[in-house]
Amino acid sequence: MDWNKLWNDIVSFFENNVWNIVLFFAVLFIGIIVIKIFLNILKRIFNRTRIDKIALGFVLTILKVALYFCLILILLSIMGIQITGILTALSAVILAVGLALQGIIANAANGFVVVSSKMFKKGDYIKVDGQEGTVLQINFLYTTIISPDNKRITIPNSTIVNNSVVDYDTCDTRRVELRFTVAYESDVEKVKKLVKDCLISNGKVRLDPEPFCRLISLNDSSIEFVARCWCDSEDYWDVYFDVLELVYNELKRHNISIPYNQLEIRERKDSVKLPVNGKGIPERVEKVRKNKQSFDLENIDLGALFVKKNRKEKLKDNKALKKEKKSNEKSNSKNTNKTNKKTKK
Repeated sequence: MDWNKLWNDIVSFFENNVWNIVLFFAVLFIGIIVIKIFLNILKRIFNRTRIDKIALGFVLTILKVALYFCLILILLSIMGIQITGILTALSAVILAVGLALQGIIANAANGFVVVSSKMFKKGDYIKVDGQEGTVLQINFLYTTIISPDNKRITIPNSTIVNNSVVDYDTCDTRRVELRFTVAYESDVEKVKKLVKDCLISNGKVRLDPEPFCRLISLNDSSIEFVARCWCDSEDYWDVYFDVLELVYNELKRHNISIPYNQLEIRERKDSVKLPVNGKGIPERVEKVRKNKQSFDLENIDLGALFVKKNRKEKLKDNKALKKEKKSNEKSNSKNTNKTNKKTKK
């Protein structure tokens, strides 16, 4: 292999295409910046409209892919590559990839169905296929939710379309259902009145429809009551926990026994020695966390950026003024001391 000839060919290529190479990198750099700023401005314009946030994210993702694809075609044309042949080959590749990736394409199509049908919106608390959490975002292939214990769960859009979806935040009100068991010798009417009074005493419980409590089951060692009431969706868990605790305390206050299973207990007479490892609870050592700062032209608030710069300049000016005041005060104090000494002499 003639390395000199190869080197000469490379040098001649760069010499003959210097301006095309410069134009290529200039268009690449400027194109990326323009696309990011355009998407940022478009996002802020759409945020002022009534478009659903999930649909907005879906549309912006499509636009982002289309703009970057156009940028790639422009760069190829600058390098002198025929775009028509590339488009023909690309269509054949897309057809082959489409047949191989039917599941992914199905997820993308179902993502469009999820957005267009408005099954739920961003911020809703949903349950799908045994997973539940707050909707964070939806993209081409997946819907992302955050569970109550702060886990990020990614669900394929096909799973959402092909399974039942429970949206807890669609309606303004929810029904709270509680169950209680008491001993057989308890007064049924007294228990019903007591539970109903506990429901009515909570100000977050709606009085229309009226709270409800009835005997529902006769168990082996207890009788079971069910209590139902309605409240606002955001007050569901507050009502559930508050009423449950109140009913428990009131049952004890009125000497209504709550039966429990019987257990056989045997006394153990030998001493038990438990192995102990370590030297006790260690002293807390705080973890040092680094602040991650990123500069993203798509999501940054351009107006706030200039405001921050102005604030920084004002702070610098204020610091400079303070330094000048301190220096002037020191010089004035020195001058006054000198004059006082002279007058004393």
